[in-house]
Amino acid sequence: MGVSDDAIEVRAQGWRTMVALHGLIETRLERALQGAHGLSVVEFTVLDALSRQDGWHMRMQQLARAAALSSSATTRLVTRLEDRHLLTRILCADDRRGIYTELTQAGVDLLNRARPTHDSTLEAALAEAEAVPELAALAAALHDSVVPVTAAAD
Repeated sequence: MGVSDDAIEVRAQGWRTMVALHGLIETRLERALQGAHGLSVVEFTVLDALSRQDGWHMRMQQLARAAALSSSATTRLVTRLEDRHLLTRILCADDRRGIYTELTQAGVDLLNRARPTHDSTLEAALAEAEAVPELAALAAALHDSVVPVTAAAD
């Protein structure tokens, strides 16, 4: 194996490690959020992304990027969440082709109930991953990069 082959293998191993860690975290989050709140990880991600916006709305394209979904998958997801009265669509006043998606009060309430489940499950999943030798370094790096809310407020 040459030097460039070694570099390719290192990148490939890093990618495999990241995928394995993502899988572990997503599985734990999916189980916890679905069981306690009837939300999938991607549904939580959409509600969370919307809650972090001024005015609590986003264009559909922005939402697709935030949720890492295609435009058509985002439209289907928004329709499902709209049917559950968790968000609503609003026509953009200055661009008739534009559609905003906005949280409803029911969406805000569900997100507020689900966020502690999400956060504690994520914390536990990262701690679990730190105990797996192949995942330990990446999990620790993610764990260490999180700034506690109380520290950020200081």
